Amino acid sequence: MANQAYLSVICKEFSQERMMEFLGKFLGTVPYSTSRPGFTRLTIRAVDASESPVLEEDLRANPQDAAGIVQIASEQLHSDSAYEIGCAWDLATMDAASGKAVSEPQPMDILCRGEDYDGGEWRDRGHFEVVLGFEHFFTGHANLLGSRDGGGTQPQSPEEARFLEMMAWPDNLEKYQEKTRENIRKLLDWMRRIEKALPVERAWLWSEGEENFEARLEEIVASR
Repeated sequence: MANQAYLSVICKEFSQERMMEFLGKFLGTVPYSTSRPGFTRLTIRAVDASESPVLEEDLRANPQDAAGIVQIASEQLHSDSAYEIGCAWDLATMDAASGKAVSEPQPMDILCRGEDYDGGEWRDRGHFEVVLGFEHFFTGHANLLGSRDGGGTQPQSPEEARFLEMMAWPDNLEKYQEKTRENIRKLLDWMRRIEKALPVERAWLWSEGEENFEARLEEIVASR
């Protein structure tokens, strides 16, 4: 299974009384997809992730904005609860079959934790945690981007073999680098909007496959 990338945010002055205010402000910054706008799922859990949800709303037929999610979630406001919100955002990638750059909706999952949820898990993973999508949207496939030498990478599938063959053409690799940088810039711009909207104490990026995901992104943006 492909590795996932994450954003975590810890806020100052976070409390049960202000949780919905902060949730609304956070959701108001989300750059959701232009072709699939709005939030399409809300799940509320109490105590910890092993418990069955106290509320599950499939909102695909009637996507909600930030205010709509807050209105629903406010009916289950507790400091030991977590609020999971689903949407999509547009990320660029290269299509291995056609060699064309495409921008398509990709799933995003947002979690807002009360401070008594799961033994205070927010201390390690944030009041807000976002599953940004597959790591390769920001780091690229097969160590091709940045200062790493992906020349000796062995393909793990026929699809990856075709992709590496396509990337052997300098124009394709240059286009892939630029599209990946677009995704990184979109992510960093979003983080700046979060920091303007909320009293952020700490915000950090991390992933399942990179020891230092933030440094990897900086390397890719800086490389030419």
